[in-house]
Amino acid sequence: MAEHVYLLTIGLPLLAIVVIAAMRHFSAIQQAKLRFSHEEAYRAIAEKAVAAHTEAAAALTSMDASLADLKTRVSAIEKILKEVE
Repeated sequence: MAEHVYLLTIGLPLLAIVVIAAMRHFSAIQQAKLRFSHEEAYRAIAEKAVAAHTEAAAALTSMDASLADLKTRVSAIEKILKEVE
């Protein structure tokens, strides 16, 4: 009987150490997976922001060209109205 008690007193603490090490390893793997998924989400958001910025810049360039055209037309109309007076 003493031999069983001796093996239990050695085996149980070693088993506890192995279980704790396995749990810590599993926890580290899960944290790494979550960190990776968050980084992927941030990367996707950043790509969408860059695309939106590029689209807004193109729209602004288009509006700038339209505004320049309107300015030339208005100045031509003002010139015609001054000549009529």
